[in-house]
Amino acid sequence: MNNPLIKLFRSKIYTALTMLVILLFIGILGYKFISGYTWIDAVYMTVITITTVGFAEVNPLDIESKIFTIFLILASVVIVGYAISIITEYILSRNNFEDIKQRKMQKKIDAMSNHIIICGYGRNGKQAAKKLLAYKKPFVIIERDKEIIDKFQDDNISFIFGNANEDETLFTAGIERASTLICALPSDADNLFIVLSARQINKDLSIISRASQETSYEKLKLAGANNVILPDRIGGDHMASLVVIPDLIEFIDNLSIVGERNINIEEVKVEQLYNASQERTIRDLDLRRKTGCTVIGFKDDKGEYIVNPEADTKLIPGSKIIVLGRPEQIDKLNSEYDIAIE
Repeated sequence: MNNPLIKLFRSKIYTALTMLVILLFIGILGYKFISGYTWIDAVYMTVITITTVGFAEVNPLDIESKIFTIFLILASVVIVGYAISIITEYILSRNNFEDIKQRKMQKKIDAMSNHIIICGYGRNGKQAAKKLLAYKKPFVIIERDKEIIDKFQDDNISFIFGNANEDETLFTAGIERASTLICALPSDADNLFIVLSARQINKDLSIISRASQETSYEKLKLAGANNVILPDRIGGDHMASLVVIPDLIEFIDNLSIVGERNINIEEVKVEQLYNASQERTIRDLDLRRKTGCTVIGFKDDKGEYIVNPEADTKLIPGSKIIVLGRPEQIDKLNSEYDIAIE
């Protein structure tokens, strides 16, 4: 937690503890050399004096020892009182800060719409969040491990502490306004339950779920998942492909998003490229000359894909094109047509 107020209180606590330790040493040394007590008796006398518990002295005190004890009591009242007040204020302020931070985050989540909800921040959840951050997509993470939230929470990632199996938690994440749900929990049973609940709440929601067992694939599809991903199958296939066609796989890997500056594939709605009232073709766009990007795919209004479409392919309203380019070419495309990454 990097809040300046919390840092200030921590520094005050360290100061108070240091003063208490110094007071303890002064008391021990004073009773040892002024009163002639043994080390154990000096520690005992110092502790009962500082804490003002009122136990009897080990031995009767002489004039010098009584004067020393008076000053030790007065100093301990001030220092111990200061330490207690600082620690109490720190605890109350920490709780208040947590509440303020949580309310601020919930306000941010309540303002979201068409966002993505990620259930679970394990290996798959982290990778999904990384990709979404690169595309600047709004998303919320539901995580039930408070330690994970405290470790990874920052201004770019919104966490909700809770169990995604509960409808109340899904509503807190704005499930009724969300566009996509990613179930990345390690348990297929948990993912299945979440998919069932989410599909009942939001019929139009696009649901992507992880599955550990192949037998869970059909169950998750029947429950309402649009896509079911088997990480183990994908990982094994990828490793085998690196043996069979290594250069091709390495090239495809280089097209992956690894950061904000390395996006080299973009999906663009045709309405963002020209006036829909005018009939255009891919050739008319002339993206290669204007931006350096190459059109490598076309998705029509019915959802059918065409790989490496012809230049005469007509751009139908509601369709999309997939372009390939270096990061700077993708940036030029976005700026040329004022395309905002949603």
